[in-house]
Amino acid sequence: MTAPDTGTASDEQTAAGARGRLPVVLRNPAFGAVWSAQVLTQTAARMFQVGVVWWLISQTTDTDRGFASGAFLAVSTLPAVVLVPLVARIIARCPHRGVLAGAAAAAGLIATATAVWTYAAHLPTAVVYAAALLLAGCQALFDPCLTTSVPELVDDADIEAATGFELSTQSLAGLAGGLLGPLLVDAWDLAGIVAGCAGAYLTAALLVTLTRFPRAVTADASQSPGEMSPGAAPQRRTLRQVLAGLPHIRHALFCFAAANLFTTAVYVVMPLYTRSVLDGRGSTVAALEAALGVGTLLGSFTGGRVPGSPTTVGGMCLALMALALATPGFAPTAAVVLVSLIVAGWCVGVIGVRFVALFQRSVPAADKPGFFAVMQALLGATFPLSSLLFGVLGDHLEARWLCLVQGAGLLPVAAALFLLGRRGDTTAPDSGAPGPQAAPATAPEPGATSARTVPADTLTAAPGALR
Repeated sequence: MTAPDTGTASDEQTAAGARGRLPVVLRNPAFGAVWSAQVLTQTAARMFQVGVVWWLISQTTDTDRGFASGAFLAVSTLPAVVLVPLVARIIARCPHRGVLAGAAAAAGLIATATAVWTYAAHLPTAVVYAAALLLAGCQALFDPCLTTSVPELVDDADIEAATGFELSTQSLAGLAGGLLGPLLVDAWDLAGIVAGCAGAYLTAALLVTLTRFPRAVTADASQSPGEMSPGAAPQRRTLRQVLAGLPHIRHALFCFAAANLFTTAVYVVMPLYTRSVLDGRGSTVAALEAALGVGTLLGSFTGGRVPGSPTTVGGMCLALMALALATPGFAPTAAVVLVSLIVAGWCVGVIGVRFVALFQRSVPAADKPGFFAVMQALLGATFPLSSLLFGVLGDHLEARWLCLVQGAGLLPVAAALFLLGRRGDTTAPDSGAPGPQAAPATAPEPGATSARTVPADTLTAAPGALR
């Protein structure tokens, strides 16, 4: 009588084990659909940014190319910085499924209207800038809302795996979008790229709309005032209070903010360099974008194996990145540029892996929402400034000189980060922070482990930045 039961139990265990070996996007259709929507929206955003920059450089005169592309990238990244308080309130008060579907649908309608206008008549440049601002605003709402929604989509044991897929999204979307953007512009001009973005956004909205969030009721209930523990609210501290007990983390953030001023300029410098030095076309820009994306993915996979403390590894990687970004200024050939961007992308991936672990280990769980939200604004704020600065410089200096300026600017930041590690071991938690055992092993509260805010390309959290 017991043999059949044992066999049935064994079969069930075998089936459960087989399901457990599948990636979370396959064994959890709800998360797989929403993650696919994120890939589509981020690919569309990156494709639009890279494609329009190449379109502007191709359409404008030599004296205005730098400023036009720099101003466009600045406009494209402002919403992620200035809308942080508004986005936080919307995510806290509205059902996450509706926010995700609404943001993707709004972006799809904006892109559709822009595409129709482009097909009907010549699109004024001001309209392109306005569309970029609106699309970036939708993306600035979609991304953090998806991060907050992860506990509503997966079981507690799958949160880390789901976060890992989220971390890979920017690199994958950056690689695909950066590759497709210039190619679509060369093939079908601006109309082709806007139409492609519209299709991606609307498909993402449909995926989210058709997906049921299985844990949404539980997640919402857990946030209700009646079920919150009486002492939960006072545990939240201001960012100044958090960073006061984490001096090395504070110094590292300032180092990365300074590094961003030079690293994110690569998205202005690369198209200018392609046009004026390599005399290339959109396919050349696409190849350079792909090289950067491949390097970032390689760094993300190998970063955990690089020995040394995070600050030591970060300082050495910034120094290597400075050399890689400056090399095209000395050797202006396509092969050299491709190798240099692969190396620079690898450095970004390595730094991201090491510092994600450091931030998650050192910042107390109750302080992570405020820490990561303000950190995103701090690191992302340098991207518009960098785009405008190097855009203006690009109208007065040769692109080869811009490469040298990037490399020279990173060297002092690399030295500062390396010396920071010599003054104190940041692999050990700072005063008042939990030890390594405090790293979340179970489901964190929504938004508390917002690793998406510190992606594998942690040098910047602004959309379209170096990744």
